[in-house]
Amino acid sequence: MEGTDPVNKKLAAALSGGAVLVLALSGCSSDDGNAKLDAWAKQVCDAVQPQAKKIEAANAAIQKETSDNSTPAQVQKTDAQAFQDMSEAYKAIGDAVEKAGAPNVDNGEKKQKDAVKELDGIAASYASLKEQVDGLDTKDQAKFADGLKDIATSLDKLSKSGNDALKTLEEGEVGQAMAKQPSCKSASASAAATTG
Repeated sequence: MEGTDPVNKKLAAALSGGAVLVLALSGCSSDDGNAKLDAWAKQVCDAVQPQAKKIEAANAAIQKETSDNSTPAQVQKTDAQAFQDMSEAYKAIGDAVEKAGAPNVDNGEKKQKDAVKELDGIAASYASLKEQVDGLDTKDQAKFADGLKDIATSLDKLSKSGNDALKTLEEGEVGQAMAKQPSCKSASASAAATTG
């Protein structure tokens, strides 16, 4: 019988496998300066940085819970809180991208709308995972482990599924403008550290 520990390890692995989308920036910068775009990038990056930290902390909490001999109730509480935090963080990133308006590039408006839609979708997925965790039976270890397995599967799908709109938003000049922002550099560095 597989206990909750190995299953929660799978959960942590699924999480770190790609749930941290947070603007994996290209790191290259251009000097041909687009002041409007730089201002847009600064606004988005400054808003993303605290959310990246929140997502990272939620990841760390789930991973920590797997290494201790935690009870199902502790695992449930930690995972539910982590999913709640991630849902709020992705929603806040979506709001930040929406508030910043369309970047000053070709198809900027479409790229922005698609990215916001995607971020809101990811936020909703984490909110639904939180509900799933809340609904697990912590009194029955085997049932709890099975429930966690289903959540790990959903999470794995979520981490593999589209950050396509975000990638599209960050292509070309937008990515270059974001790469110049100190707040985005630190957000992507911390994201890279958690996915390793």
